[in-house]
Amino acid sequence: MDNRYEKMMRKCITLARKGAGKVSPNPMVGCVVLDKNGEVISTGYHHKYGENHAERDALLKLKNGEEKGGTLIVNLEPCSHYGKTPPCADLIIERGIKKVVIGCIDNNPKVKGGGVNKLIKAGIKTEIGVLEDDCRRLNEVFFTDVEQNRTFVALKTATTLDGKISTSSGDSKWITSDKARAYAKRLRKCYDAILTSSSTVIADNPTMKHKTKIILDTSFRTGFEYNIYKSGRVILVIGDKTELNADNVPNNVEILRCETDNGHINIKDMLSKIYKLGIKSVFVEAGGTLCGSFIREGCADIIYQFIAPKVLNDNSGRSCFDGDKTSLVSECKQFCIRETKRVGDDILVVCESLG
Repeated sequence: MDNRYEKMMRKCITLARKGAGKVSPNPMVGCVVLDKNGEVISTGYHHKYGENHAERDALLKLKNGEEKGGTLIVNLEPCSHYGKTPPCADLIIERGIKKVVIGCIDNNPKVKGGGVNKLIKAGIKTEIGVLEDDCRRLNEVFFTDVEQNRTFVALKTATTLDGKISTSSGDSKWITSDKARAYAKRLRKCYDAILTSSSTVIADNPTMKHKTKIILDTSFRTGFEYNIYKSGRVILVIGDKTELNADNVPNNVEILRCETDNGHINIKDMLSKIYKLGIKSVFVEAGGTLCGSFIREGCADIIYQFIAPKVLNDNSGRSCFDGDKTSLVSECKQFCIRETKRVGDDILVVCESLG
């Protein structure tokens, strides 16, 4: 594999991330164009859903044909069908590109190999699989959608070294540093919706600024006077038998009724229903009971755990994951550490599900 292409593919990934939180349900894509001498002459990325794809963004910046005979590098297979924009594969052919280097195939049934086949039939040399794992990981939400037809779930926790999220009295402000909390806010923006529980709403009365907020409140213990209901799209998830006066529901609030288990919302039924509403990814910020439920049901794809260099040393302090009693270590839910990094005074550990 040409190391130059790996370097350019990393640049594509960096460019693609600029579209995080803006392109869903489309994937994040970046593109680099080289002239026939191998020099970078243009770059582009998918800025926002409905706007030009990365390849089109990069190629349309070129006016004098300097791309002819050159190479185009892109982290995802160019599209071959008409959607919000014309096919990128057609534009690549039209512009006289001689080689296309692709990070990974687009498994969307509308594309899946169609872009590559168009390029090959046009006599364009293609190379596929450069940094493929990195390219797939970049768009793990997109691939979960098109390959598994379900919502991608991220859990975020902020704990002490002994795994506590608050004291026994419920005090939790603040376990982690300002920098860690700011980083978490940036993570939120990468997901279609943020999800929390009625217990968190009642305890903290958060605003949780986001375009879409989901609140799990089986028996509607909260009220529409809480801050979280006052802005953005709010999906209130209640039990299928819960009574609610529809006349009092604000215009920005949607009611979603779901099955219940032992007085709690059935996580899998809820995820199935929000997927049908177009929610491709959720960022869960909640207490130990709800986060523990996602773990127990095997519904967590990734965990962002911020760990502060503090020890609460309180047996009654609240834990980040509360679940059933487990008697054997072999019964643990196993995750794989993807990344660790320092954020302010704290450590962020990113873990991914093993499936």
